[in-house]
Amino acid sequence: GGTQQRMKQEPQDEQQEQEEAQRRRIKLQTEPDAPSKKLIVVLENSCLETIKRGKEFQLLNSDDHAQFLRKKGRDIADARPDILHFCLLTLLDSPLNKSGHLQIYVHAQNNTLIEVNPHLRIPRTFKRFAGLMVQLLYTMNVRATNGPEKLLAVIKNPVTQYMPYDCRKIGTSVNAKALVQIDDFVREQFATQDHAVFVIGAMAHGKVNADYVDTEIAFSEYPLSAAIACAKVVFAFEKLWGVI
Repeated sequence: GGTQQRMKQEPQDEQQEQEEAQRRRIKLQTEPDAPSKKLIVVLENSCLETIKRGKEFQLLNSDDHAQFLRKKGRDIADARPDILHFCLLTLLDSPLNKSGHLQIYVHAQNNTLIEVNPHLRIPRTFKRFAGLMVQLLYTMNVRATNGPEKLLAVIKNPVTQYMPYDCRKIGTSVNAKALVQIDDFVREQFATQDHAVFVIGAMAHGKVNADYVDTEIAFSEYPLSAAIACAKVVFAFEKLWGVI
């Protein structure tokens, strides 16, 4: 079953885990030909949950499983993996990603942490995206069809172990005390920095509780959809780093 698979995939011991984290951190900073500047986006509170229907597993979502959610007394708005789909389309399609300046992590409500390979071609339709996510949650990784490269991988928490030590971590919330113009903020804070971390909530409503952020900002007076928030942050870094 899924648990056994998960057990098999677990690194053997503490030392191995630390080495793996260190390897990812070094890779982020020294990949051959990789641009030295990187924006790391963490999509927090994503809904990634599977449900068994007949013989097959499906990705829990508010359209197909409203009755199930009501029966369990759960808020329908909690089951919105489509928000994550929109965010990933926005981020992976961006010139910032195509130029090698972006790294994405997904942290789900159930504490699953996923590393997204910048070369992933995300399915355009939600149905195919859902199929891909179910595959990922059961096999722990999704490989490229033409090689050994992992396009999606379930990795060990916490996400902070994969971040460069000295980078600033910015949380985003419409209720944050500091309301900023995002382009100005990014220029002022990161003009001399090679790395930045932005945490964006990929859920319908509520607040992200990411205890690792250094500061929290709002960059609109209006509540923004997660995908629009992703787009605004990405555009600001494209401007800063001259990506056209």
